Amino acid sequence: MSDDAALTARVRAASHLTGTFLLRSGKTSTEYFDKYLFEADPELLAAIVDGLTGLVPAGTEILAGLELGGVPLATLLSQRTGLPARFVRKKAKEYGTRRIAEGGEVTGRRVILVEDVVTSGGAVLDATKVLRDDGALVEDVLCVIDRSEGGRKRLAELGLTLRPLLTRAELDAAAAR
Repeated sequence: MSDDAALTARVRAASHLTGTFLLRSGKTSTEYFDKYLFEADPELLAAIVDGLTGLVPAGTEILAGLELGGVPLATLLSQRTGLPARFVRKKAKEYGTRRIAEGGEVTGRRVILVEDVVTSGGAVLDATKVLRDDGALVEDVLCVIDRSEGGRKRLAELGLTLRPLLTRAELDAAAAR
């Protein structure tokens, strides 16, 4: 089994759940990839970040992890690449700095968004709008899993390129092995 196939199998085994799940998009699914299960395993998280490192496009200046699942990914990816990290909240906090993007400025910088799982792309679209309003140059999105449920198309409509480590088809193929 190749290293890529082994990682795919590990991610699926760690995070694939069945049942009835309400997704952020509002849809109901009988399958769910629980990112906390792969992010809480230090060895698996390290292997995932190793894979993501190769997907960071040249010229990236800042890694922006989306609350909450993108934060550990961006943190470890920052440590591996030497690129600074930012942490993007779902909404600005109502005290202190009142910022939506924590960790430093983004204005005029090439920012890549880091997310755990992309389904419809809603959280990424929200973060892109806010960061672009703050003057960030946002063109790319890294994610661990693309559920292949329309997110890539929606992101492309805003000029975003989705760079997934794993796709739903790859995870399904791993289950068939």
